Amino acid sequence: MAAIDPLTAGGVLLATALTDAVYVMFTSAVVARKRVPAATWSSIWYLLSSYAVISYTENWVYVAFAAIGSWLGAFASITFLHRPPGGPPIGAAPEI
Repeated sequence: MAAIDPLTAGGVLLATALTDAVYVMFTSAVVARKRVPAATWSSIWYLLSSYAVISYTENWVYVAFAAIGSWLGAFASITFLHRPPGGPPIGAAPEI
């Protein structure tokens, strides 16, 4: 087993946390049937997740950091990005 690089571990944790938060925004935009925001969140989602996958395929131990980041991202996005009562879903573009 290769040594764990703290910078890579932190990067994987952060990338997966952000990936989960972005996934919530993507799902919200899809539910609101907003094509451009959904497509934009989707592209950001793949950019973030590809960094994590490329990083942790180099050393399987980074999967643990990915799992922790994923949990943190989902928890934070549900905690801090809650939908206001009666308002549009988070991540949806404003009505024009």
